[in-house]
Amino acid sequence: MELLEIKELSKNYLTKKQVICAIKNINLLIKENQFIALVGPSGCGKSTILSIIGGLEKKSSGQINFMKKNLKVGYMFQEDALFPWLNVLDNCMLGLKIQNKETKENKKYVKTLLKKYGLSSFEKSYPKELSGGMRQRVALIRTLATKPDILLLDEPFSALDYQTRITVSDDVFKIIKQEKKTALMVSHDINEAISMADKVIVLSNRPSIIKNVYEIKMENKSTPSENRKNKKFNEYYNLIWKDLDHYES
Repeated sequence: MELLEIKELSKNYLTKKQVICAIKNINLLIKENQFIALVGPSGCGKSTILSIIGGLEKKSSGQINFMKKNLKVGYMFQEDALFPWLNVLDNCMLGLKIQNKETKENKKYVKTLLKKYGLSSFEKSYPKELSGGMRQRVALIRTLATKPDILLLDEPFSALDYQTRITVSDDVFKIIKQEKKTALMVSHDINEAISMADKVIVLSNRPSIIKNVYEIKMENKSTPSENRKNKKFNEYYNLIWKDLDHYES
């Protein structure tokens, strides 16, 4: 089932001296249960695309068509953005509270997610008492609490060290797949994109256009950490790296 269609999306920024075109004529179709990754040079507009889809920024031109009635979008930022004065449960309930949907049923759903993903014993703990990986799981559960149809992940592992990134990417990937969610992720890490996504979209330098699209097809596809060992992984890496090699990052 098709969930979201982006047609001829462009974004311009006005300065005192000029008009800067950040993204130009982006076309993208997102289907249910897909995991899509956007990669490209730093500053090319990857996060801008997510911000426009999520309603945080206005587009300059083009169309964003939600193909499902009352489609919900969830946003997971670069930092976990947990409030230090709220415990784990209250952080996870925050989105529901803002939407005035803090019902017994929804609280039960959040508690079920916490239990399912190994955090039930930390409900009353505060962010400073959690590891980086645990904080990211809490941030994802907070996003899932509102039951979104599409998850927007804006470099969700960038604040973590390399070893933790791989572990947490496995955790997040498993949760997204088990909850049968659709995801659009921005990443500057080619390894991360290939290991997690079904499709990798390569963006050019600014003004950003879609330079290439890669369907990631591997035999015995598994978790991100295992996919990095797949014999086709390096093939995809080399192809995508060549696409990015001509641009400053």
